[in-house]
Amino acid sequence: MIKFLDLQSENAKFKEELKTAACRVIDSGWYLQGEELATFEKQFSQYCEAKHTVGVGNGFDALTLVLKSWKTLGLLKDNDEVLVPANTFIASVLAINANQLVPVLVDPDPTTFNITPQGILSAITPKTRAIMPVHLYGQMAPMDEIVGIAQRHNLLVLEDSAQAHGATWKGKKAGSWGHAAAFSFYPGKNLGALGDAGAVTTNDPILAERIRTLGNYGSNEKYQHAIKGSNSRLDEIQAAMLCVKLQNLDNDIEARRKIAWNYINKINNPAVVTPVVTDPKAHVWHIFVVKCQHRNALHAHLTTHGIQALIHYPVAIKNQQAYCEYQNEGLPISDELQEEILSLPLYPTLSEVNQQQIIDSINKFSPTV
Repeated sequence: MIKFLDLQSENAKFKEELKTAACRVIDSGWYLQGEELATFEKQFSQYCEAKHTVGVGNGFDALTLVLKSWKTLGLLKDNDEVLVPANTFIASVLAINANQLVPVLVDPDPTTFNITPQGILSAITPKTRAIMPVHLYGQMAPMDEIVGIAQRHNLLVLEDSAQAHGATWKGKKAGSWGHAAAFSFYPGKNLGALGDAGAVTTNDPILAERIRTLGNYGSNEKYQHAIKGSNSRLDEIQAAMLCVKLQNLDNDIEARRKIAWNYINKINNPAVVTPVVTDPKAHVWHIFVVKCQHRNALHAHLTTHGIQALIHYPVAIKNQQAYCEYQNEGLPISDELQEEILSLPLYPTLSEVNQQQIIDSINKFSPTV
């Protein structure tokens, strides 16, 4: 079986460095809010071309803490609307609800799968206060236009960059366009920890300090709690692991791009639509998603040939039981995508032999068989 993702081989590349980093933390006796975290935050800020990084517990917390910080700073209030793509992972929407804000689902571009300026403009109401563009699958949304809309309408912009470490739009990195950006370092991400981890990037020092305070029980001085916070901190072990892997992230991205273009150039089955790319040098290929009107048959065909493919995501948010209030929203592109998309194996250690096996299997697929 060709795995969808092989984390063993991915992390084996850094095995000795990871072990050295872990031992360094263990020997230090300092496991939270220490030098490893400070080092990673500095390095990740430089990588993302942002002034501040705040390490948090996971990507969901990163989204949630930004929105909560804006509320405590008086920039958002209960029942304000946040525009978000309808085809994103549910965490994006859950973070909005967790802050007593209202998600407004926007149908995406049917080719790039990202939120569009036109969709944003059609969804803005007097209650709209923020936009959450999600850089889905590793390709950024058109941030110059989105930021322009936000400026004209006095809206906040929170980039959901959980799948876009290292991605760019017009030469500018994910994490540096919006008022803030949320990153996940879930193990399967392009920059993955060895457990849960996340971070927020921003150029706003007041926001950065508020996020750090909220994630530390609402405290920036021991046993003194200025606001009601929570516990969400990137620990020293995961910070050390991320420092090791960050050094090789650009090399991994180039490997991903090579595999993606191998797929795009060699998959020639007319029943299978490969991704539309706005800029070949900007996409980081967290996930390689094809479209097929006979998706379930293609999925079964690949499984039969020993290839593990996944669906991101098989049930759109509007069709989830948790969000049944949106079931009549009429989001046709999101409905179509949930029936047609399929994600192929793509990771830096995927061999050329296995790539060719995947390509050959897809090219031999016939919907009538």
